[in-house]
Amino acid sequence: MKYISTRGDQSPKHFCDILLEGLAPDGGLYLPESYPSVDDATLTRWREVYHQQGYADLAFEILSLYIDDIPADDLRALCRKTYTAEVFGTGEIVPLRHLEDGLWLEALSNGPTLAFKDMAMQLLGNLFEYELGRRGAELNILGATSGDTGSAAEYAMRGKKGVRVFMTSPHGRMSPFQQAQMFSLMDDNIFNIAIEGVFDDCQDIVKAVSNDLDFKRQYKIGTVNSINWARLLAQVVYYFAGYIQATEENSQQVSFTVPSGNFGNVCAGHVARQMGLPIAQLVVATNENDVLDEFFRTGVYRVRGSADTHETSSPSMDISKASNFERFVFDLLGRNATRTAALFGSQLNQVGQFDLSADPLFAQAAGVYGFASGKSTHSDRLATIRDVFQRHGMVIDTHTADGVKVAREHVQAGTPMVVLETALPIKFAETIHEALGQLPDRPAKFNGIEALPKRVVVMPSDAARVKTFITERCS
Repeated sequence: MKYISTRGDQSPKHFCDILLEGLAPDGGLYLPESYPSVDDATLTRWREVYHQQGYADLAFEILSLYIDDIPADDLRALCRKTYTAEVFGTGEIVPLRHLEDGLWLEALSNGPTLAFKDMAMQLLGNLFEYELGRRGAELNILGATSGDTGSAAEYAMRGKKGVRVFMTSPHGRMSPFQQAQMFSLMDDNIFNIAIEGVFDDCQDIVKAVSNDLDFKRQYKIGTVNSINWARLLAQVVYYFAGYIQATEENSQQVSFTVPSGNFGNVCAGHVARQMGLPIAQLVVATNENDVLDEFFRTGVYRVRGSADTHETSSPSMDISKASNFERFVFDLLGRNATRTAALFGSQLNQVGQFDLSADPLFAQAAGVYGFASGKSTHSDRLATIRDVFQRHGMVIDTHTADGVKVAREHVQAGTPMVVLETALPIKFAETIHEALGQLPDRPAKFNGIEALPKRVVVMPSDAARVKTFITERCS
């Protein structure tokens, strides 16, 4: 299996090379040369693997189609080391819970930081440590977070040999719980940088540093954001696990609704569907920052600036520049790298938007690739949280509420709709209290976390300043 860039770099790369590299040298994102095809017999076998051996062995089956430069026994051991009941609180790892007629929740937030990002980040931490150990090398991870990626990455990488983490986040825009999870870590290899701006500014810094190829090579810069293919690949697994739980035979279809800001989580669903998983629809649920919903409704992808990026009660989706979207558009345009590079390079930089509404290929987003979308607002969020609690006795977080609201608008008779749960409610306690008049349950290990000492550096939105910070701590 070889990997290519969405912007045209055809130099063959193996999985472990792009694992440590992040962005391609031309600024594009890596994708496999082709998606492996999963036939009926393989899907039947994977059902047996999941039910009889568990999630870790299903992960190995799927990952081994994409990873041929790690010995099979080692890869299986890494999967089994990652996906355990001790780490994820349940042997099922991603249990499916019935909510109401036609609607299910897939629980993805049982990991160490109570968010779906743990599903990939725990594996990524083990992959990094394994490959760096094989090479006798070090890696400086530069990341951007709107709330959950940061803590998931830091908890996965803390204490890992050969790894430092430099995590940028938008100053003051995460929930108090999210900030405390990250900033209270005192490990020597963890560094938090609060950027005066929004998440997109943080993401731009990560890309700017990664595009400085000399700096990237000298300081061995890697990424854990979903621009890293390995992280997205790990997320593909839980689509198969959700499908297997929701169906009894391969002739059945399932739809998924995914709360999304950066398009990473739902892009993993796109990959699963391209592999042959019987997915009817992939429904993108946004909050007030509705750049993705606008595209799927109109064909116009219009990036917003910092001043026009709303601060909402589902803050992990306060994103107006969806990095992973480039992977899907590359596929939508028939894998035309030249055109993809023009759209996501010069055109977005100069005009801030592109319009595919008149392109015949745009209709394929829904017709061929199964995408649909919807939007949820703060009042929708409160109403959904309240309704789910009153009718079903279940407390859901704000992002999952966006998903449930939009999913209800797209449920089709006879096709199970699975909403991907994104986080536990305690991470957004203020909004839960506003909706229900009571605070959500808090796992005992996080009692008093907001009062712990914090270690974080606040700096302007300036890639040069971030590079200096990295240089000083790597000398």
